[in-house]
Amino acid sequence: MTALIQTLDTPDGSFTILADERQRVLASGWTADQGAIIGRLSPSAQPSTVAEGETDAAAAVLAFYAGDLSAVDTVAVHQTGTALQLVGWAALRAIAPGEPLTYTSFAARIGNPRAVRAAASICARNAPALFVPCHRVLRSDGTMGGFAWGTGVKSSLLEREAGRS
Repeated sequence: MTALIQTLDTPDGSFTILADERQRVLASGWTADQGAIIGRLSPSAQPSTVAEGETDAAAAVLAFYAGDLSAVDTVAVHQTGTALQLVGWAALRAIAPGEPLTYTSFAARIGNPRAVRAAASICARNAPALFVPCHRVLRSDGTMGGFAWGTGVKSSLLEREAGRS
């Protein structure tokens, strides 16, 4: 498979998108390091070749940063994982901007309120950041918790989505 990769400038820094030949986002995040983006995928899910080019998802990222917080919601993504991960990633896409959940609430949404560690793992293994908004899940005390792209980016995204930026 040949994938396209594109890096955009955003208020939160460089944002790189990796998309397959059908323009589905495979991985994305706040870095210009293409290797870091590709490395978010398991070795078996990594494309055989990568070429720089225009991705359809780029327009949605720019629209998101221009204030259309729902622009990223309908961008096609392609993720491979366990049944629980796939359910979790779909549930992340259903979290509305400005309405973050705790890991406990997220675990309940995926059918097992005691599976808080599994919920956190689903977020940690999410490759198409922003399009699958794992940044909308917080610790039970309301603090940031981890984020692959840094808590500064996570905080900025949550502030933007709450209408405070």
